[in-house]
Amino acid sequence: HRLPAMIKALKSERQPRIDISFPEIEKFDALAPPRSEGPKAYVSIMEGCSKYCTFCVVPYTRGEEFSRPFDEVITEIVELAEQGVREVTLLGQNVNAYAGARHGGGMLDFAELLAYASAVDGIDRLRYTTSHPVDFTDELIDAYRHIPELVSHLHLPVQSGSDRILSAMKRRYRIADYEAIIAGLLDVRPDISLSSDFIVGFPRESAEDFNATMDLIERVGFDHSFSFIYSARPGTPAAALADDVPMEEKRERLSRLQALIDSQASAISASMVGTTQRILVDGVSRKNAGHLSGRTENNRVVNFVGDDVSIGDFVDVRITEALPNSLRAEVVGGVTSTSVMMNPASLGASVLD
Repeated sequence: HRLPAMIKALKSERQPRIDISFPEIEKFDALAPPRSEGPKAYVSIMEGCSKYCTFCVVPYTRGEEFSRPFDEVITEIVELAEQGVREVTLLGQNVNAYAGARHGGGMLDFAELLAYASAVDGIDRLRYTTSHPVDFTDELIDAYRHIPELVSHLHLPVQSGSDRILSAMKRRYRIADYEAIIAGLLDVRPDISLSSDFIVGFPRESAEDFNATMDLIERVGFDHSFSFIYSARPGTPAAALADDVPMEEKRERLSRLQALIDSQASAISASMVGTTQRILVDGVSRKNAGHLSGRTENNRVVNFVGDDVSIGDFVDVRITEALPNSLRAEVVGGVTSTSVMMNPASLGASVLD
């Protein structure tokens, strides 16, 4: 949002200008007014990261963690709900480090923010991304016990299953710590679905280190991932390390990892056939304009015929078929309609079949 001023200065001074500052006073000052274009919306609650993982450029490009004031976040969620939004995803580089100032004094953490957001009339589902294991508190785990609006799906990046590699990445936790978080979550939400981020071929990653990652994937049962081959980012501490894992080996490891994740995802999808799921209808199937589409709590895309169902409704469906990237279903009842007219733009929403 400082770009217009930079262009104006460039025209008058005729010299290149570079701005790499991160003034906290300006963060979130230029957000557009909340506007719904469907039953789902995204709300930014914080920016930046203070963890300084050795492979990551975020602290250098986005600055350190800065939380948006609590009152601004809740006001935006209320305004979106008034426009017909029923599901909100809270966004930030590390949302569970949220510490928002409250008007009149005091601070609220992320678990408290979730409780307030869930109490907004009309908001029936809450999601968030992305989180860091170091900031995953007992209070946040407990939120999954007490906040039914919080969906049974969590994306919690682990990056590696090897303590040695995690230390080199400066992730600040051990695998035992990560698995303790997962155990706590499963205790309060046995049906929670888990996804993660993985980097393969980090400097000095041995076959033993990689096998530890594969073992972790099997133990936890991840059913989705964002997985990447390591490549150095200029200016990061890891860039000074020898990139000593051959590219052929990196590719082979990534292929094996993705195959394992895909296998587990397929098994979970197959296990859902015959079950009844509540989905939020958020668009029209891209491959069949006569079908509607929505997502389950565990983030599965579901396509179905819904003659008496509208975008923005919650509806109960029975899963009839598991496909590689989606599920098919039939309506079995339980339609809950939105009380606010959806923006016409939402009618053009589509998702992959």
